[in-house]
Amino acid sequence: MSAGSDRPLVLGGEFPTPTRDQWLTLVDGVLKGRPFDKVLVSRLYDGIDVQPLYTADTTSDVVDPMGSPGLSPFVRGAQPTRGAWDVRQRVDVGDDASAANAAIIAELEKGATSIVLGLRGVAPIALDDTMATALDGVLLDLAGVVLDAGAAFAEAGAAFVRLAAARGDAPSALQGNIGADPLVHGGAIGDAIAFSLAQQACGGSLRTFAVDATVWTNAGGADAQELGCSIASAVEYLRALVAAGMTIDHAVTHIEFRYAIGADQFAGIAKLRAARRLWSRVTEVCGNAHAQHQHGVTSTAMMTQRDPWVNLLRTTMACFAAAVGGADAITVQPFDAAIGMSDAFARRIARNTQSLLLDEVNLGRVTDPGGGSWYVESLTSALAAEAWEWFREIERAGGMQTAMASGLITRRIDDVRAARTANIARRKDPITGVSEFPDITETGVVRPPSPAVLHAATVPSPHRYAEAFESLRDRADRATIRPTVFLANLGSVAVHTARSTFAKNFFEIAGIEALGNDGFDSPVATSAAFAASGATLACICSSDAVYAERAEATARALHDAGAVRVYLAGRHEAPLVDEHVFTGCDTLATLTRALDALGLA
Repeated sequence: MSAGSDRPLVLGGEFPTPTRDQWLTLVDGVLKGRPFDKVLVSRLYDGIDVQPLYTADTTSDVVDPMGSPGLSPFVRGAQPTRGAWDVRQRVDVGDDASAANAAIIAELEKGATSIVLGLRGVAPIALDDTMATALDGVLLDLAGVVLDAGAAFAEAGAAFVRLAAARGDAPSALQGNIGADPLVHGGAIGDAIAFSLAQQACGGSLRTFAVDATVWTNAGGADAQELGCSIASAVEYLRALVAAGMTIDHAVTHIEFRYAIGADQFAGIAKLRAARRLWSRVTEVCGNAHAQHQHGVTSTAMMTQRDPWVNLLRTTMACFAAAVGGADAITVQPFDAAIGMSDAFARRIARNTQSLLLDEVNLGRVTDPGGGSWYVESLTSALAAEAWEWFREIERAGGMQTAMASGLITRRIDDVRAARTANIARRKDPITGVSEFPDITETGVVRPPSPAVLHAATVPSPHRYAEAFESLRDRADRATIRPTVFLANLGSVAVHTARSTFAKNFFEIAGIEALGNDGFDSPVATSAAFAASGATLACICSSDAVYAERAEATARALHDAGAVRVYLAGRHEAPLVDEHVFTGCDTLATLTRALDALGLA
């Protein structure tokens, strides 16, 4: 087209629009009789099926035609336009309030706009002095402070108010939250209500409640369970505030929601959008629809202690999802957060992740980037529907407090956790650096321990997804000499390399070093090399054709040479083979038995 042409530029318009039926016909040709639903459709832990293809025709019934940013149901955002979110980084006080102060000043000077002040373990009697030291030099009317004192939220909130008053800061100028969530972290709901009423009386702007939904994800729950529990908890607090004489419109300003965002970007985006829709419906029924104030925190459950550098990728994806999903505030956990108290470097990288997404990627300049995506809209609607049914079930059980006390919440979350654990054990849900591509030569990252986080007795215990596999590595690392497995490679490199590579990766997940070689042509040569290696475990690796000819004889020779356990890479059945390793096997159980066979405690 010439520079002066008025003809429109057509991109792809000359081609006919393909139909879904045409696509399905092509897919059937590739599947060759295998079932479409089992091969191409995956299921989330919420029971939601994820299709391989979404189109306008298949999702037209779930896209809300009334959705606009800043308007009920707030799916597309709490505000009409998207701006920079609140960069909220966490600093735990620990045993050294002065060191915490230095960390807080560094965070605020270099990009953070608010702070989560971790006060776990600080005695209530020491809160005034500790807080004064930790927040020395912090302008409380400019930087928001969210307290995390667990069950001592009332004492911490009072100390914070006293500190602000001593500095001459007006109650209306303060930003932040005292972090009360009595149902989850303990303390009395009455104390939280009293604080809210006191703030209302003095014109204060501090929020009282931080509904911490992250505990349900950290316990192994699904996204819809996290959403339903958060709404049920908030409704309990909302009822208590209204019963104390507060209007709905004022009560909702005292409640903030904290959600865990994982490395699945689409799930994270949809979760925040669905949460706003749910809260809008609740407040609409109460008289007037309100937007939800959201704090997205990169998931603790997904973090690893082994190969912690991969956490940089996980948290970046989670931060991206939280930003696209419309979170009002975001906390990116440092890559070493699962190990202990983070150092300055880890905190800087976490903070800079947000700065890059804000200032370089410009995510804060786009309102609801996921809006209109058929998959995002479908997943948002499905999550909202599942979460709403879960919320209704909790309400039918008597509300959140009663449902927790009866064990209903724990039972349902334990069911999901069991399914997730089984998938992790079989590596259906792989964990890079832990259950896939381990590095047994890595130098461990050492950090001082973090303050303990205590939950109410009715809250399930938190667990990271990688814990079980990391415990295997711990067992191996405690051995005086690193345990080994001899790879009994049969035939040429071209024949055995695929399975020997698989076996090496498999055993090193548990910290068992794989002793490789170029392959052997006879059982005698194989057993001689095994005996010379000093190993007591052996894994036969080759093709099915070679297995048919030599697997039994090789297994017999290895046992005769002293092997306490002989494995075979693949599903080929052969006499004298103790166990098979293959894609989809119970990796965790198999490796646990391997360490048991080695006598490692």
